[in-house]
Amino acid sequence: MKPTPGIAIWALLALLFSAEPGSAQSVSAPRHTFTRSAHLMGSHFTFTVVAENDSAGQRALRAGLGEVKRIDRLMSFWDSTSEVVRINRAAGVRPVAVSPETFDLITRTLNLSRLSGGAFDITFASADKLYKFDRQAHAALPDSAAVRASVRRIGWQKIQMDAAKHTVFLPEKGMRINLAGILQGYGLRRAKQVLDKMDIKGGLMNGSGDIYCWGRQADGSLWRVAIGDPDHPNSVAAWVDVTDMAVVTAGNYEQYFTVGNQVYGHIINPHTGYPSIGLRSVTILCSDVELADGLDEVVFVKGPTAGLAFINSLKGIDCTLITDDNRTLASRGMTLNYYHGATPAARP
Repeated sequence: MKPTPGIAIWALLALLFSAEPGSAQSVSAPRHTFTRSAHLMGSHFTFTVVAENDSAGQRALRAGLGEVKRIDRLMSFWDSTSEVVRINRAAGVRPVAVSPETFDLITRTLNLSRLSGGAFDITFASADKLYKFDRQAHAALPDSAAVRASVRRIGWQKIQMDAAKHTVFLPEKGMRINLAGILQGYGLRRAKQVLDKMDIKGGLMNGSGDIYCWGRQADGSLWRVAIGDPDHPNSVAAWVDVTDMAVVTAGNYEQYFTVGNQVYGHIINPHTGYPSIGLRSVTILCSDVELADGLDEVVFVKGPTAGLAFINSLKGIDCTLITDDNRTLASRGMTLNYYHGATPAARP
């Protein structure tokens, strides 16, 4: 799972340049774009909103980013006062009563674990820390016996939830949960709800490459989200023009180590304890940003063939993948616009 959520296809870029001519719609009043950034959830967040004036825009930005900050304090793996830390400290000892909000999010992660056959598992944090993702060449992987032992406490099925009491119990000492694989998407979803109440009709939220946009830009055009190439930082190979859509990516090119010619990224397969291999990046398009944030890791763990088949089995969700051998693959419904010279995605 990703300790720092939402890595883009080499910084999957949210480029706020206009869409193609003809895509604009008329608007009833002049609108303007306002942007603000903050460091939250261990990542860089940038929110852009479309509003009628500076006062409304800045007020909305403060409220949206403030909501992400609130969620980070409530469910962070690192904040000593968070409900997640309280759950982890009581592992093997007693159930912990939590807020309905935390209880409901953990419940949804368990549903995703069930749907994905355990490819998504918040108990991945129970594994011993065997790897150092320092971008360096390592002599070898850890001893296989150590890897097997490191995952003995992993298992989403072990989590005991009491809906009547809103308690969460980890039955084995040393078990831990970490919501990092979905918390960023959840934060963006909740921030959007806050902005809806403030009558913000258009915006784009970018949490370190986990992107959610809605409505239209100030000129009436769709939001353009560009997709780059891991081999060429800050380049743009393709783009999508979207609205009311999440574009969320996981990749193995910022936190990794190598053994021989194999790159091992930070997304761990919870079944084996080894880093997932076979993919360099996964980008999910989905109207639900929280779900998209979890699905990118599901595909990463399943690998190119099974991961793509899994996405093709779901309605209203698409993805594009870059494999370890630099093939670009796409789900059946995925449509990308390619710049000259870029290779269109294949559909196996």
